[in-house]
Amino acid sequence: MISRARLSVVATASALALTAGAALTGAHASPAVQDRGPGWSAAWAAAPQRPSAGFDANWSEAGFDRQTLRQVVRVTEGGTRARIRLSNAYGASPLRVESATVARTEKGAAVEKGSVRRLTFDGKRSVTIPAGGQLSSDAAGLKLDAFESVTVTLHFSGTTGPATFHAQAFATSYRADGDHTADPGAEAFGASTESWYYLSGVDVSGPRPAERDGVVLFGDSITDGFASSTDRNRRWSDALAERLAKAGGQRPVLNAGIGGNMVLNDSAWYGEKSANRFARDALDLPGVGTVVVLEGVNDIGFSETDKPTYKPGPTVSARQLIDGHRRLIREARAKGLKVVGATLLPLGGSDHYGPHAAAVSDEFNAWVRTSGEYDAYVDFDKALADPADPERIAPEYDSGDHLHPNEAGYRAMARAVELEQL
Repeated sequence: MISRARLSVVATASALALTAGAALTGAHASPAVQDRGPGWSAAWAAAPQRPSAGFDANWSEAGFDRQTLRQVVRVTEGGTRARIRLSNAYGASPLRVESATVARTEKGAAVEKGSVRRLTFDGKRSVTIPAGGQLSSDAAGLKLDAFESVTVTLHFSGTTGPATFHAQAFATSYRADGDHTADPGAEAFGASTESWYYLSGVDVSGPRPAERDGVVLFGDSITDGFASSTDRNRRWSDALAERLAKAGGQRPVLNAGIGGNMVLNDSAWYGEKSANRFARDALDLPGVGTVVVLEGVNDIGFSETDKPTYKPGPTVSARQLIDGHRRLIREARAKGLKVVGATLLPLGGSDHYGPHAAAVSDEFNAWVRTSGEYDAYVDFDKALADPADPERIAPEYDSGDHLHPNEAGYRAMARAVELEQL
């Protein structure tokens, strides 16, 4: 039986000041490394992945050819200026973006008339991102409120090749032939998928003084929002941001989850292992002060199933998993961030469950609670467990696969955080 304990989450904030401009970086750097100084706060983020087939149809392997891509995201911080971050991290060739705009969202692929802003990159409308590269746009004057949806539109005048993307967006992206970056209407955008492509972040600046108070949630499909409703913003990151705002402590909450991600192993389907992506996807985002780590269920659960996508699936010990988390702790502290651990959720009855996974989960959760190695911890295992069978998620929080929470479960995860300690 898994022991249960009270939870605690700690965060910090420290000041940053103002700047603008574009930053082009190499294959293994993050654009935020150069722009981490003055003024910008990450308001939305998504973790890039290699092109792959995924569970649902997407455009990542085919890429784009003389088409316009329109993507809608919700920011958790407001400002008077906005910029976007683009990633060609897994591109095999340079990516040419012919033009780009940002606008406030109206509905679906339509944007608010009069809000469309042309984006530039080092003063130019077009930009080429090297294979493996990332960049930030220049600042655009666009007022956005926290929890407002923003639409980013990109036009590719040639063939992109396979596209760096985020597979499970739980949000609709739209495609049109030709250049429709400035169109306010949705008429041209007749094709859609539920993935994000090339877009890895939206940053804002002003009017609130830039503070290092952003919270990144780093993890796997539970953080990514699996089983949440499309276009409804019902992930646990959304629930936490809304709860903070309702309590008078509004601050950016960024989602760095990738479905199927692991601490110790790369996956062609589920992203690079945590240590390889931690800095890029979490620590180096502008304005971040705290990172919450919820990861490890796939490391211990993939060995319990024969599904072909769950490979590699080596048998992982609790000590190996703990050592992987210790590396993340060291990396976060080296960047001056607070790092918060989370216990793994109950997984009884799921395809990830078996004698080995159960034993490792118990041992790992005990370490999170008692070792003191994380600055603080949040006990999702306790918060979502079925009182009648603590090895399982409570029925009212279970999406149906006994592994992922439903939307009520994601709200319960947000409630499990003690906000007075953030």
